[in-house]
Amino acid sequence: MRDYTLAHLSDEALLRDLAALVVRERVTTATLLAHIGEVDARRLYVPAGYPSMHAYCVDELRLSEDAAYKRIQAARAARQFPALFLALAEGRLHLAAACLLAPHLTLETAEGLIEAATHRRKSEIEELLALRFHSGAIPALRSVPQLAPGQVHVESAGAGADPDSGPGPDRDLLAPGQVAGLSAEGAPPLSERFLLQLTIAKSTREKLVHAQELLSHSVPSGDVAQVVDRALDALIAQLEKRKLGAVSRRACGPTRSRPSTAGSRTIPAPVRRAVWERDRGQCTFIGVKGHRCGARRFLEFDHVHPVARGGTATVEGMRLRCRAHNQYEAERAFGAAFMSRKRHEARQRSTPQLAPGQVAEARARVLAESRARDLANEQARDVWIGLRGLGCPAEEARRAAEFSRTLKCATLEERMRAALTVLRRGSTHRCSR
Repeated sequence: MRDYTLAHLSDEALLRDLAALVVRERVTTATLLAHIGEVDARRLYVPAGYPSMHAYCVDELRLSEDAAYKRIQAARAARQFPALFLALAEGRLHLAAACLLAPHLTLETAEGLIEAATHRRKSEIEELLALRFHSGAIPALRSVPQLAPGQVHVESAGAGADPDSGPGPDRDLLAPGQVAGLSAEGAPPLSERFLLQLTIAKSTREKLVHAQELLSHSVPSGDVAQVVDRALDALIAQLEKRKLGAVSRRACGPTRSRPSTAGSRTIPAPVRRAVWERDRGQCTFIGVKGHRCGARRFLEFDHVHPVARGGTATVEGMRLRCRAHNQYEAERAFGAAFMSRKRHEARQRSTPQLAPGQVAEARARVLAESRARDLANEQARDVWIGLRGLGCPAEEARRAAEFSRTLKCATLEERMRAALTVLRRGSTHRCSR
């Protein structure tokens, strides 16, 4: 058993070993990403019984959900732009940087972005990308909590704080019209409660408020949790009826459906319900090591024997498969090349065909918009730097630069004047208060 006690090491040896381990970890990370990318490209997770590379990393490799997502994202980007592998191995980029850069990398931008992000902190890269690609607001400065030796970081506001309550000021923003929730007696135990935090559109908020009003007699408190629970009950019933042909419990008498004939792709509703119940709403594919696919999303009704070979839609002749394993079975039955050609033909039929002149025009328009956006981002960055040089606080400079970027076809001088105008208005407003 390996001993992880390091008290016997001198200070110099400890620091030397730490630095060597960090170097080794960077190389290992790059190699790990290369392996993840290759397994992902070969889709080896499918015959192993997993619907996606993410599920394989979490369930088979025992990575956390977040760690799996980041490594897959970085691996896919690095396969397209191998310079990322080298930058990660040499320590010029960290994993978070690779994930931030991934959505913005193209053949034209990759080299410049990797160089610009070299040895940058995550917050600095976020700011760089926000200004250059208009990827949302320029990030505000954040204070990173510093932990004292031996201290464990706790997210709650203090001792005795409700772990499900979240930050005080923000809590009211998440539940419009919400008043005090369930009492301690009526609330489920903490182990059965989950915190849901999301941003909704104005129209969604109006629907929520309207639902609270309609439920005011049965849910007088307007508790959002109860409203959402009832809404989900109604939605699930509607979806089950559409997907499975589910019948109301009040319906009387047996349901009738036309029998399925050979060559027909129609699946009678009673068959769909019976197959769904039998397979328990889960993909039935069994991997080479006996692992059953755990997918419950993107499920499809699959013929055990393909329709083209005489398969019929009976309970015994149907099964549930996720999309990945449904396609995998089709490739095993008809060949990967055949199915790839069929999918390509289907995409062509669904994609509107453009004349050569229209294609060139569309490409020119996209290129012009991209150049204009890049120029606006660069000028907004210059505005921010200029305002900071004039002594403007970082947050106010950020807001003013963000506003200046919204101007179309503006020069740097025009953007700077607009930013200064915004600052003057803000200063006047504060003085009037």
